[in-house]
Amino acid sequence: PTAKAPAAPKAESKPVEAASAPRPVAPTDGEKTEQIVQFITGLLEHMGSVARPVVQLDDEGNYQVELVGEHLGGLIGRRGDTLDAIQHLTNYTINRDVEGHIRVNVDAECYREKREESLRRYARKKAQQVLKARRRTLEPMNAYERHVIHAALQDMENITTHSTGVEPNRRVVIEYVR
Repeated sequence: PTAKAPAAPKAESKPVEAASAPRPVAPTDGEKTEQIVQFITGLLEHMGSVARPVVQLDDEGNYQVELVGEHLGGLIGRRGDTLDAIQHLTNYTINRDVEGHIRVNVDAECYREKREESLRRYARKKAQQVLKARRRTLEPMNAYERHVIHAALQDMENITTHSTGVEPNRRVVIEYVR
């Protein structure tokens, strides 16, 4: 186990925002946490990033990984595409040869929370336009972003939403209903 976790990379990345880092996961989850840290650290090294993952276990048993460092825009990517890819690869790797499903959420600079709020504002703005023009089709979005749009507008009067198209060009349609 000690041979798998080299001390040098951890020592190099400790100075980066260690004070604002979330609490570490309880020791009982140490093996999975170490596996997550090891995988993401290796992936980030291959990507040429000096960021480091900070892992914590939430109340629902999901692993929350925050990438900590400077210049994280490249790790986030356009509309979070790179961050989504890192999360997808991590989930695939961690869940290989495991019974059940372990959920790993990867974020950087609170991007996901900011993106959700931005999508909610965007949805409300487009819904107001639909009340005048009767129908709007939004740009292609991934499944999670479409879900945020549907959820943001579900309680709005005279508005309904549905998705149309085929991945990766699946879009949300917002329509007026009486």
